[in-house]
Amino acid sequence: MAEALALAKELNNTSALAVALFHAGLLWHLERNPAEVERLASEPIELSLRQNFAVWLAGGTVLRGWARSAAGDTTQGTSWIEDGIGAHKATGSILNMSYALALKAESLHIADRTPEALLAIKEADSFVESSGERWWNAELHRLRGVFLAAIGADEAQIEASFCAAIKTAKEQKSTSLAKRAEATYAEYREQKSDASAGCGLRLPLC
Repeated sequence: MAEALALAKELNNTSALAVALFHAGLLWHLERNPAEVERLASEPIELSLRQNFAVWLAGGTVLRGWARSAAGDTTQGTSWIEDGIGAHKATGSILNMSYALALKAESLHIADRTPEALLAIKEADSFVESSGERWWNAELHRLRGVFLAAIGADEAQIEASFCAAIKTAKEQKSTSLAKRAEATYAEYREQKSDASAGCGLRLPLC
């Protein structure tokens, strides 16, 4: 990624630089590092404002919102994510929309608005079906399991979500997402077996 950023700057290719900056922020999200995500997200936002790159402006806004929510400010964070999603929809593009909605769902869950988080996942599912873009599909299943467990939903639904996450990640040969789904599922089973845990389980988002 550092090489991609350096090459885009060397070539003075602002479009390629905006794409590289967005994906650099995305990688730091995968590392669950909100400080780096927010630092990097500001760059594609500023560049896109100057160059009128509407899609990458929207994407940077979503990433910045996730970073702010993960750092504890869910009010501002969720607002930025929703602004970014709205701007993205206005372009007519559906690229990365399911990913953006997953970040919105995380932000809502952090803010103890889990039923709304489940609605965001449901909306993301609709974009998966309409676009065929499934690279974040395993995470949509896993997050659904996390949210269902938090509201004390039917055990069969929760189990099905985690199993779907693991199966999807393995089918896509995504080792990291498979391990993440397996770890969350193991944590769910451990908490469920603890009589003191109650019906609303708090599972990690990562």
